[in-house]
Amino acid sequence: MSKLNVDQKTIMLLFSDKKSDFLIPDYQRPYAWEESQCQTLWDDIFTFAFPDNNSDKFDSNEEYFLGSIVTFENDRNKKEVIDGQQRLTTLMLLLRAFYAKFGNMQDENSKSTRERIAQCLWKTNEFGQPNLNILKIDSEVATDNDKEEFLEILKTGIVNKDQKSNYAKNYRFFQEKIDNFLSEYPSYFAYLPARILGNCILLPIEAESQDTALRIFSTLNDRGLPLSDADIFKAQFYKHYSTKNQKDKFIEQWKDLEEITGRIFKPLNGTPMDELFTRYMYFVRAKQGIKSSTTEALRKFYEKGKYSILKQDETLSNLKILVDFWHDVYNQNPERFSPNILRKLFILNSAPNGMWTYFLSVYFLQNKNDIGQLEDNKLDEFLNKTIAFVWAFAFTNPGVNALRTPVYAEMINIVTDKIVNFDEHKFDEHSLRTAINNFEFKNGRPITRSMLTWWAFKDDNQEIPTLNTIFDIEHIFAKKRQENDKSLSNTKLLEALGNKSLLEDKINIRAADYRFSDKIKYYKGFTNDKGQHKTGSIITELINLAATKTDFTEQDIINRSERIVNEFIAFLKQKNLVK
Repeated sequence: MSKLNVDQKTIMLLFSDKKSDFLIPDYQRPYAWEESQCQTLWDDIFTFAFPDNNSDKFDSNEEYFLGSIVTFENDRNKKEVIDGQQRLTTLMLLLRAFYAKFGNMQDENSKSTRERIAQCLWKTNEFGQPNLNILKIDSEVATDNDKEEFLEILKTGIVNKDQKSNYAKNYRFFQEKIDNFLSEYPSYFAYLPARILGNCILLPIEAESQDTALRIFSTLNDRGLPLSDADIFKAQFYKHYSTKNQKDKFIEQWKDLEEITGRIFKPLNGTPMDELFTRYMYFVRAKQGIKSSTTEALRKFYEKGKYSILKQDETLSNLKILVDFWHDVYNQNPERFSPNILRKLFILNSAPNGMWTYFLSVYFLQNKNDIGQLEDNKLDEFLNKTIAFVWAFAFTNPGVNALRTPVYAEMINIVTDKIVNFDEHKFDEHSLRTAINNFEFKNGRPITRSMLTWWAFKDDNQEIPTLNTIFDIEHIFAKKRQENDKSLSNTKLLEALGNKSLLEDKINIRAADYRFSDKIKYYKGFTNDKGQHKTGSIITELINLAATKTDFTEQDIINRSERIVNEFIAFLKQKNLVK
């Protein structure tokens, strides 16, 4: 069991401790506090130190809690800050501003307070005298171009108007606040920093390892963004490229990756950059011949061999190539993909789970040519087979965990240039047909939308909308109709696949318009009594139904359900996925 050292301390006790040697590590994010946050901190501390603006009302037994700082001692005997770097940095700037203001003040209280602050900012000798060249905090944040400015401010106490970093802005803010305070309350001046040092407390949580510290941060943190796996990977990349004198180029590339992933990936868990590393991980593990259905945690996978994968020259370039590919997928780039491929990608975006994204990532990285392109006909066959298998498997083996076994095995086939065939997992036609016919196609079930999307968009004449187009699931035979006239002998047919279709969210069919004859105008589009034209659906099948039918009956639901299932089974047979 991991050991923790947890001992609530005043700022003075924590910062002046000779063992306090804080390091904001390279994988942390840049300093981001803004003036509004500094204002809140100042107001809270001032109100605590001078209740009702009266120094005499202060209770020396009272304490003000500033939060926690989570650290662990690294192999250089420095306390790496996992959580609390923003408040720690801000407090250092505040104390430095006070130290500078005390300057030449010679009264005993001012001199004493200045000496105490110095012990918090700088290393001291055995007589308690500060060495103004050695700070008690250092920053190695890889993507913070202003970290040297922070350290220089702490050393010199000087900023100029040209400096625009958050460090400089916040330091100037505290200087202004201190100047105003000295002007309004000159006799109280030494009391404020003294009360900050002696009565404002922090909770330092010292873990024995980075893993433990990160877990604690994830548990405690409710304000900032927790450190992600990608932050740790960034640090490893930074160290690697620093040894090659390419750190500036790396930082530029990393920021580019963050910008693109932030726009295109919306993962349920982790960060967009974590998602990119996850997609790349499946390619690497396939190359390593791993087909185990148990997937390691992302950081555990990459940290093997002291992060050897990240130290390979092709890794960063492969990540860039991979993110560019997915950027074009999600932006439906017609210069990269033919209309036929864009159609299949649109269908896959409605998949019952996200496994296809990993599968396609492996296929792309293995089969791309020198300019990052894929051969159209082979890609079309791969996408069709992926759609057919993933959709059918959702009926016979629901859940993404079951899908891992066949897909992981096929990933190895991909990287060894073998044909993807799912030979060991072909479907029995009777069993599959029975599973589909017995399935309840409720709207909340992912495969319901998946099947409706496949059915609507497999038609080459069907217009392909943008991926951000929102579709509802439409009951062609309305529930309200059944409530009113009870014309269905089998009420289960309301939720049958044959009674459902995609319909644009913007086409709002009123509950009162429950009859099929009333729905027709919404499917086709119409002009209302105000002369406004209401656009109809782009779903070709709905437009055809509106043009050819005056009613949609129980038998129509049955016939349409059979047609969808039959064509889906035929699709599987065409792709050689049926025994």
